[in-house]
Amino acid sequence: MLIAIDHGNKQIKTVHKTFTSGLVESDNRPPFGDSILHCKGKYYTLSDQRIPYMRDKTADERFFVLTLFAIAYEIEAVGAYSDDEIIDIQLAVGLPPAHYGTQHKKFVRYFLDRDVIEFTLNGKAYAVYINEAVCFPQAYAAISPIYKQLQIGKQPKLTLLDIGGFTADYLQLSYGSADWSSCDSLENGVITLYNRVRSKVNADFDLLLDESDIDAILLGKETEYNSKIAAIVEKSAQAFVIDLFSKLRERMIDLRTGKVILTGGGAILLHRQIEASGKVGSAIFVDEIIANAKGYEIMYAASKVGGR
Repeated sequence: MLIAIDHGNKQIKTVHKTFTSGLVESDNRPPFGDSILHCKGKYYTLSDQRIPYMRDKTADERFFVLTLFAIAYEIEAVGAYSDDEIIDIQLAVGLPPAHYGTQHKKFVRYFLDRDVIEFTLNGKAYAVYINEAVCFPQAYAAISPIYKQLQIGKQPKLTLLDIGGFTADYLQLSYGSADWSSCDSLENGVITLYNRVRSKVNADFDLLLDESDIDAILLGKETEYNSKIAAIVEKSAQAFVIDLFSKLRERMIDLRTGKVILTGGGAILLHRQIEASGKVGSAIFVDEIIANAKGYEIMYAASKVGGR
């Protein structure tokens, strides 16, 4: 069974499920709550408090446990559950383009050579064996579902900008071919915006905003916060976007020429601010949080066809 997972610093995304990259470990079963996973004597529950940024997600087992949650959710979503046999899993995962060359082999090894993994989720027993893991560059993967629709192979110049939790990844293409010398991962994801806003609001109003509160304000949802706090959030978001585009300009990435495809949760969250910035000439927004996960599926299938 193929399962594609986008291991974001802010959220874990599969084709059918998105949840915060947050985890609580315990030696004892929590007295209440759902999404309780038990594996190797430990209990794990999902949390809205994400794991602090990890450049190397293989540093400990937390992202592997989050992967087990994702696997179970996907098994249930497609009706592939079996209580009397081991389910073989092929994982399609990804890394930021600038980290891909140095980390992809280590990231693949992180999931392999673990024998059969037995765990329960909400009391339901699973037995899985990860027999293959393949890693792809994120951002590039996100355009795979729309490659033909946008005729990317015919575009002389195209810039991808994937704004995620902690990184903003950019990559330039010419007639569909990636220019790997013109790509990088800036530590300018929306988590840095959250930290700025929370510090400002705490200093001015002695209030602690959750990241979900900031999201709600930026998405125009009704909140309990007054107009002064909302104004700080909006102003900070606009400044964040301008700062990001200025850093790209310093690297000779001019978004006013050629088409620009914006992906990732940050691009969805900051859609209004990006358009209002006047710094992007021809913007195409991929308003689908699971775009990378879908792209990993497509690229995995293509790799098998090409390998025949």
